[in-house]
Amino acid sequence: MLELSNVCYSLTAEGEEIDLLKSISFSVEPGSLVAIVGPSGCGKTTLLKTIAGFHEQTDGTIVWNGRCLMEEEDFEPTEVGYVPQFSIAYDLLTVEESVRGAVQLRVRLSSRKAVDERVEGILEQTGMLELRDLRVAVLSGGQKRRLGLAMELASNPRLLLCDEVTSGLDLQSEREIVELMHKVSRVGRRIVLNVTHSFGGIELMDTVLVLYRGRVVYHGTPEMLPHYFSVESVDRVYERLRDHPAVDWHEFWRKHCESYVPEQADTMDVPETRQVDGKLPEIPGFFRQLWVLLGRKRRLFTRDRGQLMLHLALMLGFPLLVVIFAIDGVGQMPKSPLHGAETSLLEAIEMERQVIGEQMRIGGLISGLVMFQIILLTLTGANNSAREIAAERLVYEKEKFAGLRPMSYLISKVIFLGVLVLAQSMWMSVFVDRFCGLPGPLVERTVLLVLVNGAMTGICLGISALMRTAEQASLMSIYLVGFQLPLSGAVLALSDSLEHLTQPFISAYWSWAGQLELMKQTDFFVGIKRTVPTELVDQSAVSVLVLSAHLAAGIVIAWFGLRRTQWH
Repeated sequence: MLELSNVCYSLTAEGEEIDLLKSISFSVEPGSLVAIVGPSGCGKTTLLKTIAGFHEQTDGTIVWNGRCLMEEEDFEPTEVGYVPQFSIAYDLLTVEESVRGAVQLRVRLSSRKAVDERVEGILEQTGMLELRDLRVAVLSGGQKRRLGLAMELASNPRLLLCDEVTSGLDLQSEREIVELMHKVSRVGRRIVLNVTHSFGGIELMDTVLVLYRGRVVYHGTPEMLPHYFSVESVDRVYERLRDHPAVDWHEFWRKHCESYVPEQADTMDVPETRQVDGKLPEIPGFFRQLWVLLGRKRRLFTRDRGQLMLHLALMLGFPLLVVIFAIDGVGQMPKSPLHGAETSLLEAIEMERQVIGEQMRIGGLISGLVMFQIILLTLTGANNSAREIAAERLVYEKEKFAGLRPMSYLISKVIFLGVLVLAQSMWMSVFVDRFCGLPGPLVERTVLLVLVNGAMTGICLGISALMRTAEQASLMSIYLVGFQLPLSGAVLALSDSLEHLTQPFISAYWSWAGQLELMKQTDFFVGIKRTVPTELVDQSAVSVLVLSAHLAAGIVIAWFGLRRTQWH
């Protein structure tokens, strides 16, 4: 049973406290389908999210099966399901893959056969067997809402919270969804709370809870609605509410509520399949969830032709951009000539000038090629991860609510992005070295390219976890990449005070300085020193540590971002 007693919820805006829910009290018996209705802005969704735990009530109690959720343990992930207004599923997955993924992430089952049976039962129960091989992108609005319900049945929850799942549907589709919710409430004596603005299919509801400006003004059977509000039909209820202030309707309900107490719903006594030996189903372990997430990411990545082609274009095209500036290689670094007695002073000065000029040209070319690789890889890193979390935030929040471990999710992203980073950076290093012949040890230079790409990928992943939208995350990441070149000191020298302030945070500087320092033992370093405005002293070892710290910082930021709830 679900019982609410004097539940209030308020928030502060511009120094003023706004009451969104005021003294909400009602109870719901197992096996009931309850419609929560009311005019727009009356607090319907707020009430649902307060019950779910997205909002913490400022007063009152919510009791679930005799357990006060505020004082004792909150809902277990397998006890409650939340179906948002719009279907939250990946367009590139099929119906069956979506349901199977939900089952594998939320419930620990003994075998693959048990998973197959659970998926088959859910598809049959929700009438989606014939749609199992269709991708989510081609489903109609009603079919997507049906899929949303199917995915929430993965753990067979005893409480199902549905937020405007019938909004925007045609009358036939709306009726089918209401009938499905009615059927779902009967199986296993499940409580289904359905927030809706419409009175379509109201006769299938066991009870109707009417909210008006954050207050309960009616909770009874749908048949008694017209009588209570003295209207000819339920469609006139909202119009009737405007005749009196909400507080008057609430007081009137408190005086007459006992006359409208609904009888317990006539539910089907279907054997309970959710509990095993009296215990709640267990959530899958860390590694099981990680494996499922990696498999899903692989399917999504390979099916998204646009993203796949973009990654390939960047991976193959960016090295070509670098190579065209030194397609014939960087050449040999000239040395200062030995002057004999027959060489005049003017000739010696001219020869030295030419040598210095050539050394500066080659040194500048090498420095520029190194920095060009780095900037392109930081841009690649931003493209890798800027949208990776933000673009699927709602999917993640719903799955986290259902028991997904944030660490499993984060590590799946790190592994996937790590493969991209290795492929992109190693190809960049090998391809450029093959055509340009940059000096210095190839393996060490490759490590620094991998690290700068990984550092930017990690930082942008952290940004993606903090931002509310993918567009915000992409914009912030592009700004971050834009600062890399001017603040690296590779083009224009910075003042000493500004240089010491910015350099610790500029990944491009550390990879660039580290790579140039690796060339110290080569003949080319003479020319590099003539063109580089920054003193490089034993930077390579420090560069590895700093870039590793940038990468670690990005992952830590992403972890904290994933821990925060951003259900918008």
